[in-house]
Amino acid sequence: MAQRHLDRLSSTDASFLHQEGPASHMHIGAVLIFRGPPPDFADFVDHVRSRLHLVPRYRQKLATPPFETGRPLWVDDPDFNIEYHVRHTALPPPGSEEQLFLLASRIASQPLDRDKPLWENWLVEGLEGDRFALISKTHHALVDGVAGIDLATVLFDLEPNPPARADANLEPWEPRREPSSVELVAAGLRGSVGLATGLVTRAVSAATRPVTTLGKLRDAAEGVGEIVWAGLNPAPETPLNVEIGPHRRYAVVRHQLADYKTVKDTFGGTVNDVVLTVVAGALARWLHSRGVRTEGLEMRALVPVSVRTESHRGTLGNKLTAMRGPLPVYIHDPVPRLRFVRRAMDGLKESKQAVGAATLTAVNELWPPTILAEASRLNFSTRLFNLLVTNIPGPQVPLYVLGRQLEDLFPLAFLPKNHALAVAIMSYNGGLDYGLLGDYDALPDIDVIAEGIDVSLKDLLDAAARARTRTPAGNGGTNGGSSGRGSGEARNGGPKQILPSAGTRAKQGPAADMRAKRAKRPGRARNDPAG
Repeated sequence: MAQRHLDRLSSTDASFLHQEGPASHMHIGAVLIFRGPPPDFADFVDHVRSRLHLVPRYRQKLATPPFETGRPLWVDDPDFNIEYHVRHTALPPPGSEEQLFLLASRIASQPLDRDKPLWENWLVEGLEGDRFALISKTHHALVDGVAGIDLATVLFDLEPNPPARADANLEPWEPRREPSSVELVAAGLRGSVGLATGLVTRAVSAATRPVTTLGKLRDAAEGVGEIVWAGLNPAPETPLNVEIGPHRRYAVVRHQLADYKTVKDTFGGTVNDVVLTVVAGALARWLHSRGVRTEGLEMRALVPVSVRTESHRGTLGNKLTAMRGPLPVYIHDPVPRLRFVRRAMDGLKESKQAVGAATLTAVNELWPPTILAEASRLNFSTRLFNLLVTNIPGPQVPLYVLGRQLEDLFPLAFLPKNHALAVAIMSYNGGLDYGLLGDYDALPDIDVIAEGIDVSLKDLLDAAARARTRTPAGNGGTNGGSSGRGSGEARNGGPKQILPSAGTRAKQGPAADMRAKRAKRPGRARNDPAG
């Protein structure tokens, strides 16, 4: 779908605007590290300018109808100045990564100007080791994480010296005239009418297929019910759920995607299951360092799930739903912790929560801005989750900017009100990098969490190595056999079965003697399974 002048924000996009406050900045971004000397700043600005026609939204700003009679719209910015959005700075000697991430935390601490297009890009020189960096910052109302990966292909090339682009000599951009108040109201009404027409069309279509429609309605009702039930079972109180300020801390962790695949291939599940298990282990270690007891404590993570499809490629805005994933910090052993997370996430995927979330999103499209604002605050309430954990799959091939190869891609998430930590993970070219964003005052020990992520993954890798060592050669590996639960878990590298199955009971010994005595008692059948 084209990004047009006077497009109306979706309810999901608008909810990120409503969530923003003096201490809660709703922008996302990344810290990108490149090998080689930095490009000339003028060349970099020209490079960005040459690609902006592919993302028209980056030259548009917000316009709100009078008296908030409708959701904001995107309009061309007649005063657009690329030098305001593409900025240039340098690290002082020695140019360490610690200095770079301190700069990133300061940039993340400043809100974007809502009177201008909602993005910034910083070219950072002076990084030690013959490197430079880019720090990107984009409002969540403009783009979600997965769409951001699509946009990266606009600025990045797949080879160091790409052929000249066919659109390199485009005519200068001409912005549309800024709309009047009357035109803003009319555009909002057109959006509402279009939505109502779509609802009527779907209603007519539903009436012609009553059996299918009843099934969808039942699924939607069950999904909404599951979301309501989740709201009635609040997340526990933790040191992460406190009042936050506007300032941020930022820490990173470098890992290899292959290590996560080793763990999931050994014990089953998905890479995301392993990520949540690692995060849970790190949080348990951090809580213990603060003297917090974790017995019986199960934290909850808000895990955004993209519903973006190929039909949405090249479009902006958010195509997201969310699951509330478990973080069982009370389970000390990493393998049972992974098994617990895997079961819980499988259950969430099989539940109707995603359908319920989509239903509520569709209903939100009909709500006026004031009600939508209250609904969005409820969605990000500390009652529902303790922290944000988002895992974004990135490209697994090298990317280049003006001939320089991208080495590391550390994501930047956002902190909703009363949430002191957000964990963002992105894979790229065989790596899997964490970006930890914390409140400056609430998380002076954010490095303890970063170190805990390293320790937690090492514990899982050690367990995987032991599991592979215990597997006899020729048995098809630890990932062979059934993928189901029960005895299949042992074949998938899970904890060894404690009780032997009926077919493997010892024929001699105390247990066998006791079974024989019970079998001789009157009134018991010889094939009684209790014996």
